Amino acid sequence: MSRRILIRHADVLVTMDDAGREIADGAVAFEDGVITAIGTSADLAPLADSAEVIEAKGCVITPGLVNTHHHLYQTLTRAVPGGASTSLFGWLKTLYPIWARYTPQDVYAATRLGLAELALSGCTLSSDHLYLFPNGVTLDDTIAAAASVGLRFHPTRGSMSVGESAGGLPPDSLVEREDAILADTIRVIDRFHDPREGAMVRVGVAPCSPFSVSQDLMRDAALLARDKKVMLHTHLAEDKDDVAYSLERFGCRPGQYAEDLGWTGPDVWHAHCVQLDATEIALFSASKTGVAHCPCSNCRLGSGIAPVRAMVDAGVPVGLGVDGSASSDAGHLLAEARQAMLLQRVALGAEAMTPREALRLATRGGAQILGREDCGQLTPGKRADLVIWPIDDIASAGSWDKVAALALAPPLAARDVFVEGRAVVRDGELAQASRAEILTQARSSLSRLMSLS
Repeated sequence: MSRRILIRHADVLVTMDDAGREIADGAVAFEDGVITAIGTSADLAPLADSAEVIEAKGCVITPGLVNTHHHLYQTLTRAVPGGASTSLFGWLKTLYPIWARYTPQDVYAATRLGLAELALSGCTLSSDHLYLFPNGVTLDDTIAAAASVGLRFHPTRGSMSVGESAGGLPPDSLVEREDAILADTIRVIDRFHDPREGAMVRVGVAPCSPFSVSQDLMRDAALLARDKKVMLHTHLAEDKDDVAYSLERFGCRPGQYAEDLGWTGPDVWHAHCVQLDATEIALFSASKTGVAHCPCSNCRLGSGIAPVRAMVDAGVPVGLGVDGSASSDAGHLLAEARQAMLLQRVALGAEAMTPREALRLATRGGAQILGREDCGQLTPGKRADLVIWPIDDIASAGSWDKVAALALAPPLAARDVFVEGRAVVRDGELAQASRAEILTQARSSLSRLMSLS
């Protein structure tokens, strides 16, 4: 049995429960990975004698942030010359040759680096979309990296099967045979997927995009995922080129393409969806198909402003993602929440999105679209995934509304992060992994990759 932990005297405890409760002088207790009590510090005072007590004065406590879309292998290709000023398709063509040189050690190093960045900035649950497997790379490499950092992890077995010679975007050297893709997808699901409440690893099925896989693979992947009772993920309607490709190649818009191939429903979430129209939004609302909104990446690649306000108002499940570190260049979900809020205001006016709405997308919204009803809120019985934010430090000091400050004047980093009740970050430092070791491995891989370019 693990010892009970009591965190008390937070300036505000943000529950993200159905009522949106925020508790002044808040406290939370947890044991064996599960939240056992929340309330004021006075309410939970009787628990102090039998618990490890952590003081949170000057801080705000929230549920852990949930990252619904990432390409962690890309963390070693930030700010690559030639890819910094192009749209999606041009950017991909610049990066594919570098990614083709990756080894399992490179993927492991990149994934640890990206997850460390996420953990230090308050993320407790991250998905990952790995869709290329050169030189012996497997999804196992990313899962091992996540275990070493301590985050809850939803890796997805991505794939590309249509290369340039067949009218796709990726080089032929990076595509796989479709029978091999499906066989390896079954392997990793059977080996790693945990459907139980509190699972630390759940595997999804994730063909990369309409411009890199066949319609047959999309159909077969959906059938496989539903047979295995796992979730489905892909890119959709990311920019105007993406929509134009769908119209030219398939004779329909991306939403119809997804619907025709079995890619809508509560077990599906699509990345980006910047260019969804009203009909597609209605389709996603009716089917409860999820959307991973990646505002910083969308800005970086000039993809446009996703219609998030319209999606949320229509009842589409929406969460936030940082996307690949080669396209957003950073993995800080509070920055994504801030950017999501600002973009909706730029497009629709100052009242279009509040800081609290943005924070909800970053926590409970993300947990919902990943199928994690056991995460995303601080209430008894839910998993003990939470963050202590230092609102009295330089970046946030002076804030009157300390909850709104998380999106308006976000702390540079989390003070403490707990996942399944275990410390992943304490006092701003990684608790389960070595920062120095992660950086050493990343620098070694980066040096090798740059020497080959």
